[in-house]
Amino acid sequence: MEELIARVTNRTGLDAATAQTAIGHILSFLQKEGPAAEVGQLMAALPGSEAAIAAANAGEGGGGLMGMLGGMMGGGVMALGQKLISAGVPMNQMQPLGHELFAYGRETAGEDVMGPIVGSIPGLSQFV
Repeated sequence: MEELIARVTNRTGLDAATAQTAIGHILSFLQKEGPAAEVGQLMAALPGSEAAIAAANAGEGGGGLMGMLGGMMGGGVMALGQKLISAGVPMNQMQPLGHELFAYGRETAGEDVMGPIVGSIPGLSQFV
């Protein structure tokens, strides 16, 4: 996980704690929205991913107005975006964050794992 966090911080300029929280939110989102078999393979290829998810979820508050708006919009990628903003990720860094995380996923888990994940979640392809 340290290598992934370092790559994300280098690419986005985020601090390590924000990068780890953002990665945790994205992985949690993939667990909820993606195909279970491929997401499981991705998680197995990323040591520390479960801890990152647990830490990101533990840091969540009630979501406030932005969380309510994300829920009203149906959740999905919009709700993930709101979580990332709440975690301190600027809008202009979401796409570089996604690119780096998914590039790392392709390197560690393979395209045969990442392709079905990206293809199964509406709207995700624009961020990766």
